[in-house]
Parts: sequence; C-alpha cells; structure tokens
Amino acid sequence: MDALPYAVRTTFPLLFMLVPALGALLSCRRRAPGRPAAEIWQRWWAVGAVGIGSLWITISFLAVPKDMADTIGFAHSPFQFEIAFANLGLAVLGFRAASASPRERLTSGLAAAAFLWGATIGHVYQWFANGDHAAGNTGGILANDILIPAVMIALAARDIHRTGPGRGHTARSSRSL
Repeated sequence: MDALPYAVRTTFPLLFMLVPALGALLSCRRRAPGRPAAEIWQRWWAVGAVGIGSLWITISFLAVPKDMADTIGFAHSPFQFEIAFANLGLAVLGFRAASASPRERLTSGLAAAAFLWGATIGHVYQWFANGDHAAGNTGGILANDILIPAVMIALAARDIHRTGPGRGHTARSSRSL
C-alpha cells in the first residue's frame, strides 16, 4: 500500500461517494414518472456510500489490521477488531436502508453520523495535536466521515418533508408491554 502515491491513498475513500453519485445521476435520468429523485439518491447512497464503504472498511480492518493502522497513522491494537465490527453495523444499516422507509433511512443516517462524526473529531484531533497527516487520517477519509451521513440525513429529511410526517410509521398495538 505504501508503494501507491500519497494522493491516491488519501483520495481512494472518495470512490465510495463518487460511484453512488454517478449511479444515482444515471438512474435519475431513466427514472419512471413520479418516482422522486431524492428516493433514488437515498437508495444509491445507502448501498454504495454507507453499505459498501463500511463493508470495505470492515474487511480491511479484519484482513490487514496492521496496514490499516499504518494507513491511519495509529498504533496497531486489538481495538481495530472493534472498529471493524462497528463498521459492519454501519454496513448492515446501509444495506437495510436501501429498502427502508424515509424515516428508517433517516435513522440510518443518524447512526452513521454518531460513529463517523465522532471518528472525524478523532482524526482532526490527531492531525492537529500530533501532526498525523497519514493518508487514512486526513484527506478523503475526512470528507467521507463528514459527508456520507450528512447527505444521508439531508436526503431522508427532504423525502420525509415531501411525503409528510406519517409515511414510514407503523401502527402500534394498544397493548402495553
């Protein structure tokens, strides 16, 4: 991995936003009349950016943990195993969001934000406190960590606003638990 130029290593994560964006653009051009573009964008974003992106990180942390630690500029530790499974949780949410209601997609975006925006704070702290400019600590990964949940939340909120607050709710039983 170190043989690749720094610019390639730091921008690679952007593919997880670029590919779903291109897929959504092309799908919107051929969409059925009446099918909202926001819904198409949400589904592409959920599968590509959240689902596949998080699954890639999961596999990377499990298969090559030392390389991942080096890419981020962090010490190798057993904590990477936990990061792998936190990302697996995001991947499951992303894949689930592809067939979910707008409110469920909003929840998936909020869950992604809780983890990824926290990771952003950690990356920025390491950048300024310790001068960590490793390819996996600054650059493309920061854009992903900020934009992936932000776009997911914005698209879901737009869809909820368009369809009204009742869409996606299920009837609750009158029985108490």
